[in-house]
Amino acid sequence: MPAASPPPARTVPIDVAREMLANRITPLTGDEMVLLDASLGRLAATDITSTIDLPRTHNAAVDGYGVSAKILADDPSKAFKIVGAARAGHPFVGAIGDNEAIEIYTGAIMPDGPDCVAMHEDCDRKGQFVVIQRLLKAGSNMRPPGENLAKGEAVITKGQRINAALIGQLAAAGHDRIAVQKPVTVGLLSTGDEIVEAGGGLEPGQVYDSNRPMMRALLADPMLTLSDHGIVPDKLAALTSAYDEALAMHDVVISSGGASDGIEDHTQAAMQAVGADCAFWRLAMKPGRPMAVGKKDKKLIFCLPGNPVAAFVCTKLLIVPLLTHLAGGVMTMPLKCIIPAGFSHKKAAGRAEYLRATISDGIDGQEIKLHGRKGAGVISSLTGADGLVEIPLENAGVENGLPLAFLPFADRTL
Repeated sequence: MPAASPPPARTVPIDVAREMLANRITPLTGDEMVLLDASLGRLAATDITSTIDLPRTHNAAVDGYGVSAKILADDPSKAFKIVGAARAGHPFVGAIGDNEAIEIYTGAIMPDGPDCVAMHEDCDRKGQFVVIQRLLKAGSNMRPPGENLAKGEAVITKGQRINAALIGQLAAAGHDRIAVQKPVTVGLLSTGDEIVEAGGGLEPGQVYDSNRPMMRALLADPMLTLSDHGIVPDKLAALTSAYDEALAMHDVVISSGGASDGIEDHTQAAMQAVGADCAFWRLAMKPGRPMAVGKKDKKLIFCLPGNPVAAFVCTKLLIVPLLTHLAGGVMTMPLKCIIPAGFSHKKAAGRAEYLRATISDGIDGQEIKLHGRKGAGVISSLTGADGLVEIPLENAGVENGLPLAFLPFADRTL
């Protein structure tokens, strides 16, 4: 096996690391057809267009009466004779004359003749005649063919993630099944002699493994297929074997723990032993500095820090966007809302910080408040937080009122 490259010595800003790795990743190309109802969260494998004009014909946008705008303008007090009715799914057969009106309901096809619809509240009906009490222009309160989508117009582009609104639009455009990218296969493992599975007893010095359950939840995504490879001891031979086995089965391997350069930290050596080139092993961010990423052929190894908050932040900000790119999707960055700080904080320039935070109502509007303890191992700081506040690389601190980027967690967004 050829010798793999050693890791670069410098720390890398996370934006640089993300772009650098994205440029080295070749997206996977496999696709499969699925029913539309099974496509939620999947990534479109092709551009998809509408098979029809939507709506297919002129139709009414309101309940009311369809008349000729010109005849109404010539005689605003004219009583139009109502000669029929049209409802959605029940079109009127025939044409409406210049001096006539049709009773029409929202979504109904416009018959020949009328070129506008008067809302029923603007009409005075007496028996089979109606007086329109407001002047209208041609096209008023009507939907033209293709207003929503024109036949052949793009509904979704290749690589776009399919959400509920797109499923509705795809169905309206005539699709009952679509081509989606095949899932990326991911193997998860934890490292450490001190960690054990939750549910059993603890010996002195042992802790329950929180990272793997958390990672399984963070990566429970339709674009991924996850496999659990358990806990691996703090031994180079054991970790090398675990990486070898997982790489043979998966597109991506994610481990947590042992990502630094201490005596019991073997991930860098294990990556080299399996022939993976290490792209970097230090991120210029807190939490999450000791993180390594390796690449072997088209396969990736992500070595997360053992501290659960650091593992969470690195997964959200680095791993998930890159997995989306690998899966053939459009790599989008987390939503950032600029909100004033409602706290002060000191930090060293040279690395970004991502602190857990909540949004509160201040005197001048919403403001960001820090939440929980700040330590990278304090997982309770994530529970109850609304999201992360980003303190940029170059900042040496934060004062009250400083505008900062807030990254909301999914459970606080629509």
